[in-house]
Order: sequence, then C-alpha cells, then structure tokens
Amino acid sequence: METIKRIIAVIDPTKDDQNALARSIDLAKKSGASITAFMTVYDFSYEMTTMLSGEEREAMRQAVLKDRELWLKELISPYQNINIDTQVIWHNRPYEAIINTVINDKYDLVIKGTHQHGALKAVIFTPTDWHLVRKCPTPVLFVKDMQWPAQGNILAAVNAVSENEQHLSLNKRIIKDAQFLCELANAKLNLVNAYPATPVNIAIEIPEFNPGVYNESVKKHHIESTNELANEFNLTSDQCFIEEGLPEDVIPDVAKRLNSELVVIGTVGRTGLSAALVGNTAEHVIDSLDCDVLALKPDGYVSPLAES
Repeated sequence: METIKRIIAVIDPTKDDQNALARSIDLAKKSGASITAFMTVYDFSYEMTTMLSGEEREAMRQAVLKDRELWLKELISPYQNINIDTQVIWHNRPYEAIINTVINDKYDLVIKGTHQHGALKAVIFTPTDWHLVRKCPTPVLFVKDMQWPAQGNILAAVNAVSENEQHLSLNKRIIKDAQFLCELANAKLNLVNAYPATPVNIAIEIPEFNPGVYNESVKKHHIESTNELANEFNLTSDQCFIEEGLPEDVIPDVAKRLNSELVVIGTVGRTGLSAALVGNTAEHVIDSLDCDVLALKPDGYVSPLAES
C-alpha cells in the first residue's frame, strides 16, 4: 500500500455516526484517493412473499435499493470537494458483497466501523468483520469513534524470528504500510514483538535444564532479530518493544501504554475447520485492541471468494 487510490467505506445504516466514512474522507484528503460509500441491504420477507410474482418482488427490491441510494447521496452531500460516489447492493451476506466488489473493482483499502460496548469500552467485532479479516485480499481498516492526533503513535506488530518465508515477507509489508500511514497521519512508528515464556514442562521434565539461561537466550534472539528488522527501515531500537508473553496480551498492552491510534497487524486468513479448531492469533490480538486496526494479508494472497 505505497499509495491509496480507491477506498471502499462500508456504511452502517443502523448507526448515526459513520466512522468509516469519516476516516475515509480524512485519508482521501491526504492521499487524493476516491471513495465509494458502500452499503448492502437485504430483507428476507421480500424473498418469501409468494403471493407476488418474481417481477413484483424484483420491483420491491429495486424500490428499497433506490430509497437507500437516495439516503446515501444525502449522507455524502456535504463533501462536494471529495471524489466520492455511492453503491448499494442487495445481498444477504455483506462480507461477500464487500469482497466481491473489492476484487472486481480493484479497491486498495476497505474501511469499516467497529461496534463499541459503552459499559466495557471494548470493541465488539461482528461476524462480517471476522469474515473480512479472514477472506478480504486487500487491507481492511477497522475504525472506532476516535481521531488520529498529529504526532501520535502507530504500532506495527511483527514476528521478527519467524523462519516462514511468507511471515518474513509479511513483516516487511506491515512495516512499509505502517510507514506510509505514518506519513499521511504525521505519526511516529513503533514495532512490537512478543516472545514466549519458558515452557514449564521442560523445566520439570529435564532437571539439568536452566530456564533462566534459556529465557535470556530467547529474549536476546528476539531483541537482535527485531532490531535488525527495524534497522532495514531506518528505525531505532528505541522504537522497538520486545516483550515476553502471548501476542494477544503483549500487543494490546504496548498499544495502550503508547496510546497508539492504530495497530497494523498481519493475518494469515485461515478459513474452514482449521480456523475453528486452531484459531488465529491475529484474531485474538484484534479482539483485545482498543484502537483502530489495519489487518493485512500476505503478498499473493488469494481470497477463497475469488476461487469460487
């Protein structure tokens, strides 16, 4: 994402505040990108009205689409100086409509608002959000009702010691995209890398095992690898946070301490039974964050919707 030319802003008709549209406009002003205010509508009762002919049901659907289109045009009417259009699609699976549109019309970025639980101040991700995390080939920016302050912090989550070529490539993609957004948002970039604690069972099963030496060795390896990765992008060791623990604990903790406005994270995009059984570390991290999140796929990723 060395540039942003086309943004799809997902509109939620049930909300008064359209955070995705607001963030899209902010980024479009800084990048010159065009925006499509995108919305899906669906009413199962229109499909079940058996007393009406197929033509009559289609006419009813078109009437609903036209009504929503007029509402969208009114929503964007204050932004005459932005290149922005609208699109409303009848579809019972919003994520499929979004991803198909992204693939067919070659959008660079999807921006979608997330739901916040007021009492807990926690972000609640919907099934549509998780489908986008797993299956959308382009970057997806999940936004909250918050501003990106000048001189703020953007946090890039990396796994600097991975031996997987796809993960190593994804590390660099994460940092490059985070740097690009730092330039747009006038923000400072920091890296975070979590490393595992010493497995307790090893210390129990192998009496001569020294957990302290082992832990220091692991820590040293992660520090050196993260600093080496940072150096490739002209980042200093002061911009690197290497801490012991699970990524889903460390990354949100560092993000909170830095008051980060955005965390950039890579997602593998698992689907199906393996996703249900194995889970996805990225999803656990995303679910624990209390700020905006940019979820990226590895280069060459092909969405399962594109294959179907």
